[in-house]
Amino acid sequence: MLEIEEKLEWGNSDQWHNDVFIELSESIQQSTGILLSPTTLKRVWGKVKYKSAPSISTLNTLSQFAGYANWRDFKNKKDVKKPSWLGKKITHNLGVIMVSASIMTIVFISFYSMIGAKKNEDTTIDFSKITFSSRPITQGLPNSVVFDFDLNTIKSDSIYIQQFWDVTKTIKIKPGQKKATGIYYFPGYFGAKLLVDGQIIKEHDLFITSNNWVSTIDYKPIPKYVSNTDMLRDRLSFSNTILNEIKSATEPVVSTFHLVKDFKDVSGDNIKIKTSVRNLYREKWAVCQKLRIVILGTNGAIIVPFSIPGCVSDINVMLNDVYLKGKEHDLSAFGVDFSDFRIIDINIIEKKLTVFVDDTEIYSRQYNESIGKLVGIRYRFLGAGEVRHLNITEQPNGATIINDDFKIDP
Repeated sequence: MLEIEEKLEWGNSDQWHNDVFIELSESIQQSTGILLSPTTLKRVWGKVKYKSAPSISTLNTLSQFAGYANWRDFKNKKDVKKPSWLGKKITHNLGVIMVSASIMTIVFISFYSMIGAKKNEDTTIDFSKITFSSRPITQGLPNSVVFDFDLNTIKSDSIYIQQFWDVTKTIKIKPGQKKATGIYYFPGYFGAKLLVDGQIIKEHDLFITSNNWVSTIDYKPIPKYVSNTDMLRDRLSFSNTILNEIKSATEPVVSTFHLVKDFKDVSGDNIKIKTSVRNLYREKWAVCQKLRIVILGTNGAIIVPFSIPGCVSDINVMLNDVYLKGKEHDLSAFGVDFSDFRIIDINIIEKKLTVFVDDTEIYSRQYNESIGKLVGIRYRFLGAGEVRHLNITEQPNGATIINDDFKIDP
């Protein structure tokens, strides 16, 4: 595990949370072709109590990711080599060496304890005097954010601002620096953290809103923002110009409709969603017609995936702390043909998800950790799709949060 942490350079694993293990899971799959679930990885890293030892297949995969052929190869290369003549000589005189080392240790401990006591008195950090805040520069996307901070008397060559849940997206801070900026290409609810020597010193929430619907073609590293003039007037859907651009892509492209805003105190664990969607492109790399509906909260997210029946092995369900991958679970209920409009109901009551397609229940599952307050919803299509209607109500009172037929102003 230590070799993997050093390879990733993602900081102290004590600070890794659920989204980090999702990212690690994806990185391992890209490198080895084998998917280890975030839950499995959290068990290996001791984040989840588990009585059994990791399976040999899990150990083999982690060893491959670390650069070894398999677990046996890792163990063999870590075995201690036979001692050389120098090692034997040291062993023979070990008693004398140990006595000498003990005397020297006592001398050094006595000397440095006096210095260290004085030093600690002078370098005690008052965390209440450290400030860390942020402010978006503008409205809309992309959006740069200014981070303001005062490190007071902290002296370290390892000071970073972590912009997202993704621990690889960090900004290195120089000694004496008071400001830094970062750019955000997508709307969302992010946790900004100030880290000193790998430890979180200060953190706060950062809310990048879209307010209204924003449409993107998720090219990497920078997405394309689709203007309202390239959207249809009576639904969330792209013009033929944009559809032809997506169809001409030689590599898989995801398109997304985002709505991220302040819904006040609506609980993401007690809502009902009714929506009507269909897929618009089913050729080449988009044959699986994948769709993910992402429900965003202040403390997490829920991802409800769909594909044609033959591709359900490649989809994964995420209910905040519950992660189910199609390679290990029967997710065939999410195999739906979206060539025509289908009505999807997603009911979340007291952290229990129930999904209906055309009024037929297909799936139900409880999760444990609250996603917090509702802050948004995304539709993510592999290729392109369209949404004809969206209705979200708060439960149990039934109050309408969104009732949208997407009459978009040009």
